[in-house]
Amino acid sequence: MITSDNLTKAYKGNTVLSIAHLEIPKGQSFGLVGNNGAGKTTYFSLLLDLIKPTSGHINNNDIQVHESEDWKPFTSAFIDESFLIGYLTPEEYFYFIGDLRGQNKADVDGLISKFEDFFHDEILGQKKYLRDLSKGNQKKAGIVATMIGNPEVIILDEPFANLDPTTQIRLKQIIKQLTENRDVTVLISSHDLMHVTDVCERIVVLEKGEIVKDLKTSEATLKELEAHFSSTATSTI
Repeated sequence: MITSDNLTKAYKGNTVLSIAHLEIPKGQSFGLVGNNGAGKTTYFSLLLDLIKPTSGHINNNDIQVHESEDWKPFTSAFIDESFLIGYLTPEEYFYFIGDLRGQNKADVDGLISKFEDFFHDEILGQKKYLRDLSKGNQKKAGIVATMIGNPEVIILDEPFANLDPTTQIRLKQIIKQLTENRDVTVLISSHDLMHVTDVCERIVVLEKGEIVKDLKTSEATLKELEAHFSSTATSTI
């Protein structure tokens, strides 16, 4: 379980995130949505100890993330291309991540072989460095790398952006498979309301750094989200 308590982040006195309490149970597919500047990436950055909270804390399986690194072996993430090592080929990068997570070359090859249809013959065997791949292919490599080593928590920031429709559909299947057995907690932030509603059983809406909705996904969720953001757009005109 991931819990956030009295969590705030402020820059020069301006509070960009304020969450009194949030629990994300193990095995949940959790979506975080909001407009630009709502605090989505800030929350994920705090969860990954990329930035320190101004107050409060996040616990990942009872480990306070900014006080200990013991959460790292079972947590993986892809936020953007800065998580990649640009001067490596995709294969070199996958083996590097595998080595960090106690996986041998055969283990990594076995996992990667499951995603040949996701890669569309554009990533493996191309003799290209990661930095030379398109944004979409960089994202595909980064997403698959998060699954190496059987992590318990996977964090993906805007995973559907820059992907073609066929790849988006395949990614949704992958995310659903990850949470089928309740062994993996998947956290997703996205601007795409339809995709996040398709893959997440729970969706939290952030607005100016605060939680304004916490929804269990149903057939009505997409319309409720669309209505919320339509009213927000109207109120700013």
